Amino acid sequence: MVLYLSVAIIAAFVLWGLLSPAGLGAAAAAAVGWTTSTFGWYYLIAVLGFLLFCGFLAFSRYGKIKLGKDDEEPEFSTLSWFAMLFSAGMGIGLVFYGVAEPVSHYLTPPGGLTPETPEAARAALKYSFFHWGLHPWAIYSVVALSIAYFSFRRGEPTLISRTFRPLLGKRVEGPIGKTIDVLAIIATVFGVAASLGFGAVQINSGLNSAFGLAIGTTSQMVIIGVVTVLFLISAMTGLSKGIQLLSNTNVVLAGLLMLGVFVFGPTVFLLDTFTTSVGGYVQDLINLSTRLTPFTGATWVGGWTIFYWAWWIAWAPFVGLFIARVSRGRTIKEFILGVLGVPALVSFVWFSVFGGTALHDALAGDTAVTTATNADISTALFAMLQGLPLGGVLTGVATLLIASFFITSADSATYVLGLQSSGGEKEPSNPVKFTWGIMQSLIAVALLLSGGLAGLQSASVVAALPFSVIMIGMCFSLFKALKSEFPARTVVKRADRERGAAQAEARPQVSD
Repeated sequence: MVLYLSVAIIAAFVLWGLLSPAGLGAAAAAAVGWTTSTFGWYYLIAVLGFLLFCGFLAFSRYGKIKLGKDDEEPEFSTLSWFAMLFSAGMGIGLVFYGVAEPVSHYLTPPGGLTPETPEAARAALKYSFFHWGLHPWAIYSVVALSIAYFSFRRGEPTLISRTFRPLLGKRVEGPIGKTIDVLAIIATVFGVAASLGFGAVQINSGLNSAFGLAIGTTSQMVIIGVVTVLFLISAMTGLSKGIQLLSNTNVVLAGLLMLGVFVFGPTVFLLDTFTTSVGGYVQDLINLSTRLTPFTGATWVGGWTIFYWAWWIAWAPFVGLFIARVSRGRTIKEFILGVLGVPALVSFVWFSVFGGTALHDALAGDTAVTTATNADISTALFAMLQGLPLGGVLTGVATLLIASFFITSADSATYVLGLQSSGGEKEPSNPVKFTWGIMQSLIAVALLLSGGLAGLQSASVVAALPFSVIMIGMCFSLFKALKSEFPARTVVKRADRERGAAQAEARPQVSD
């Protein structure tokens, strides 16, 4: 039922986008405008709550609980674990926005700052850190931790609905549970489709920069078609082969690209930028987390922060299921510190290197990147790379990295969607994975036709709203389940103490 209902809803959406792209674009724009204006406060409070919840679990008595049996060891090495969760959780988006976001904030800064000034540059990197730092990984952690705990410790199928067992009981196996799984699948498909669309657009820009390939819908459709074939081949090889190999490849390519920009760029300036931006981020974390503009009516927060929070929530079922699948055997504390800390730190370094290099050039009077960002945000990265020594080589590496991230994200999502629509089956059948692979690509096509990048963003924001309510329920359910572990342990320890005392009293006393 979950598979057929999900496919039917998504197929109807695809047909709408292909037959009436203008109609879909108008409806999506209206829906996202209403969502951000009405529920902006809700998104900010909910995501901050997820971060606080994760911090509480990590440093409470629950942090010692293992995601599995007490004697289990992690299935994957720590390096492979970091590589897989990072590739699935950020991937294309990080490459797409690494230059484009800081430069966009520099040109149109928040809070009434004067554009194209040192103050605007500092704010640009601080907000980029905020959007890609602890908050998104807290969103992923809530879903991943709930699934991993109930699946590996309680023996439940790997389904979003089964994390509600403490709250719903047997109803998780009925219509309520199936509705939860369908909503999770829909959020996943739209969240991943947005990333695939971003990837296709930026691959097109990279090929244009390197080989002169025309930028347009036709080229992007061909790119989606070619990469779809590649990620479907990878999806058929299974988790331990295809995705693990691609994830490790992504880490190597991303490291080489970042090292190249760091060495050929303004190295000392980038080190200073990283230090200053981390300090500003930590100092203003709470203020940034609750910032809205009710008195001025400005739309900057809705266009950036609310969009990001909704995008991460839309990605959460997919990334959460995937992270849970590769995190068996780790303690809750190890899991939360690893999932929140390491990827966030890498994101800070990434934005410092790529965004810092672009801002350095802009402050020095070089308008190449700012002009490219104003004209087409997907070209910002390549405009920055072309200004460096070996710019052509770096552009080629960047394009290859985007394609690899594209394949990894779609491959991972295909696996997760197959798992979620097959009753939690750990290895979904190839026909099911093939179906979801095709559906993801078709939605990316429909969204690009209906509104380009704006259409991709709109779909994520709207699809995330119902799933955010499910995530809040997951927090309550997980906490209730964790609490139930300790009374039993307390009773056992008390019984052991009483039994020991009784045995001591029963021993014969030896006098001097």
